[in-house]
Amino acid sequence: MTDSPAPLVAVIVVAAGSGTRLGHELPKAFVPLSGRTLLERSLDSVFGMREAAQVIVVAPEDRLDEARAIATERAGAAGGYLDVVPGGNSRQASVERGLAVLRPDVDTVLVHDAARALTPSALCDAVVAAVRASGAGVVPGLDLVDSIKRVDPRGAVLAGVDRRELSAVQTPQGFPRRMLVAAFGAATEELTDDAALVTAAGFPVSIIPGDPLAFKITTRWDLRRAELLLATPADPAGSPRVGTGLDVHAFDDTSELWLAGLHWPGERGLAGHSDGDAAVHAICDALLAAAGLGDVGGVFGTADAALADAHGEVFLRETLRRVGDAGFRVGNVSVQVIGNRPRLAPRRAESEARLSSILGAPVSVSATTTDGLGFTGRGEGIAAIATALLVPAEARGPVLSWEA
Repeated sequence: MTDSPAPLVAVIVVAAGSGTRLGHELPKAFVPLSGRTLLERSLDSVFGMREAAQVIVVAPEDRLDEARAIATERAGAAGGYLDVVPGGNSRQASVERGLAVLRPDVDTVLVHDAARALTPSALCDAVVAAVRASGAGVVPGLDLVDSIKRVDPRGAVLAGVDRRELSAVQTPQGFPRRMLVAAFGAATEELTDDAALVTAAGFPVSIIPGDPLAFKITTRWDLRRAELLLATPADPAGSPRVGTGLDVHAFDDTSELWLAGLHWPGERGLAGHSDGDAAVHAICDALLAAAGLGDVGGVFGTADAALADAHGEVFLRETLRRVGDAGFRVGNVSVQVIGNRPRLAPRRAESEARLSSILGAPVSVSATTTDGLGFTGRGEGIAAIATALLVPAEARGPVLSWEA
């Protein structure tokens, strides 16, 4: 459990299927995809969401320990939001078991298939936003591009079907909690997905644009397709990635100043749940953005008691771990501090050496003022802007040479 505020969103990750059509000796969610299981990759998408969520993994009963170990490792600092429960004898029964452990404050529920392992975090965020805006069920879907025919059991074409009226639906599918719970309570038969149950119960469901990367890995062909996507420059993990980050903190005369990884005795401190190091937080934001893992607020959370007064190194090392797990290494980072004080120039080299040693890559640090304009010009606080370059972990040779 965690002392953080209870999340209002829950994501049920369905990982209890056998995956018969995949033809693998392992249950589908535990099949490796380019060195990491489908469950690991799907959980990274969920934990990369902007908003904190209760994450419920529904796994095969004989693999609960393995699922719990995987999920705990992927959750990292968000482990207090995690539950792992045994699945049922059907997908519908598995989702129902996930619903049984929803925390009291949850009002929006997403149901996601672990087999859709490449689903972007942004699609999860879009579903949550659409559920809240509409107050109804929301399903991501893709337009059909092929001509569709209705056929008889022998394969004879009976008629064409207007594809403009059809959509290929994906997950995560999102619903107001009360609506989804009521639909499951009213179910009298097994249906193919949660949206079908909700619609059968008389509740509205709408479609939002899906994402081609959210395809379901069902067959060996699908698995190979996913492997190729992860191995080619067309995929985010196959080419360099650039991210930007911004952080702002107000001055706090009751705190000591930590900035750009250094302690600044005698200077006004910065307000914050942790040590308020705006430069480090901006760097973490840039690294997470480049890797597609969300942002500092979503990954660490300002209400996490374990991070109270934590120094920047804690954030940097955990961010570096997550970036590495996502298949990247740091190429280089640039961060600019904006404010009247402290004077950064005398300790710039010290700061660069400190940050570079933690990240194992070159970090350049600079500073500027706003000529008296804005809150930084009035001496109310400090801002920092960072840019980070990530490269695939398997890339040979350094992007930039650097020596500690």
